[in-house]
Amino acid sequence: MDSHQQHLRRGFNWLGGAMIIAKLTDFGTILVVLRFLTKEQVGAASLVVAFGTVIEALDGLGTSTALVQAPSLSRLQLDSLFWFIIGAACVVAGLILLAAPWIASLYGIAAVAAYFLAVAIKQPLVAAAVIPLAIMNRELQYERIAIVNVGATFAAALTRLGLAIVGAGAWAIVIAYVASGLFTLVGAVLMRPFRPQLQISMSAISPLLRFGWRATLSALCETMINNVHYLLVGWFYGATALAEFRVAFDLAMEPANAAGTLINRTALPVFAKVSAVREHLAQSLTWSLRKLLAVVSPFAAAIVLAADPITELIRDEQHRSYASASLPLKLLAAAAVLRVVSQLAYPVMFGSGRPQMAVRLSATTLLLLSTGMLLVGLTVPVASGIVAMSTVWLVVPPLLLLWQARYLRRFCNVGAQDLIRALGAPFVAVAILVATVGVGHVLIGSGSPALELGMILTLAVLACVGLLLRDPRRVYRAVHPAGDHAPMNE
Repeated sequence: MDSHQQHLRRGFNWLGGAMIIAKLTDFGTILVVLRFLTKEQVGAASLVVAFGTVIEALDGLGTSTALVQAPSLSRLQLDSLFWFIIGAACVVAGLILLAAPWIASLYGIAAVAAYFLAVAIKQPLVAAAVIPLAIMNRELQYERIAIVNVGATFAAALTRLGLAIVGAGAWAIVIAYVASGLFTLVGAVLMRPFRPQLQISMSAISPLLRFGWRATLSALCETMINNVHYLLVGWFYGATALAEFRVAFDLAMEPANAAGTLINRTALPVFAKVSAVREHLAQSLTWSLRKLLAVVSPFAAAIVLAADPITELIRDEQHRSYASASLPLKLLAAAAVLRVVSQLAYPVMFGSGRPQMAVRLSATTLLLLSTGMLLVGLTVPVASGIVAMSTVWLVVPPLLLLWQARYLRRFCNVGAQDLIRALGAPFVAVAILVATVGVGHVLIGSGSPALELGMILTLAVLACVGLLLRDPRRVYRAVHPAGDHAPMNE
């Protein structure tokens, strides 16, 4: 295995371990937090966090991606970029405060206006962490990135849990959202200290900004894709329906999105290094696809199988269950696999210097999803609203995958047979998982929801571990590394 495959493996192992720890912590605490909040409080907080996440996509203005793929960097560029990003974040924070009352009036939830103060505070915190995080990613310091991610997630989860227990209500979710930005900044500065000098040159950073604005458009579209449903569900169906949809979406999509982010973050610097040689890029891409499916497919199948017991176990402060989210959860779990597979095209496009293609793909995805959900909101009543919204998520990704397959064939020499081979082992593992659970139901019957959930998750973990350990040690044709990025000029 060449050095690029080793970089991918090391990044996957470190960031993957961090992702598992972070998501288990996040998942465990949010289930407890839901018991201390009403559905209305969860819905209001989810609306604010959705707006905040969309706005957060503007932080850095895409320069994080530009820094990773740049052939070389100077100290002047880094300092100039830091101050430019901080200034832009402060402007965005001011606009958030001005827009907060209007947004609260639009949704008819007066309390959310105050929550946007927290969203405004987070913007400069996230902006200040852009440069150190991008440098670590550029230098393939996956171990340090993993520490930052786990530390920030763990600290934010404890913050959310503590505030919920003492009766903070929706503020528990909102303040924890802001705290994650603070903890990320602290961790990034500790792991990769960066002390900017007071100098700025727009001419020095203009090439990075030109690349970055395209990356920003793509990131903004991607963030909108992952949050537009919250805005529309809250608008058409209210806070209670939004809380139920939020629980279903987080349970189904968040684990898959975390795996996709892991693979994409690991792959981008490697794809950027090997993009000049199509054979190397194709090898790295298929390796990444196998790893992605090995993690996502067993857990997506487990979520479908365990949707009923999961939603029955989750209850709010007034002891109301989230059982009505069961069918949306199943639909979204299936959609999650298709969604994260389609996202693997983005690091290929950015790494090979085609950010405009990523923008087009993101914009098309957002247009299809938004159009479908608007039609649902205008025509489907509340009783079936979140089911119909979930169905839109299941319909759109296959259309995009057809186009992406043609793109990869043209630019990466990755044929349909290569993609099908990557699907083989996960398909078999999922079939065995489903069959085993079915046999268990016949022999044992349906016991307590907690016991059933534990059995299904255990089988999913075993399937996932088996797929990861199975990774074939293929003997690739001898290749020479394409060469690392030039070092940063201090």
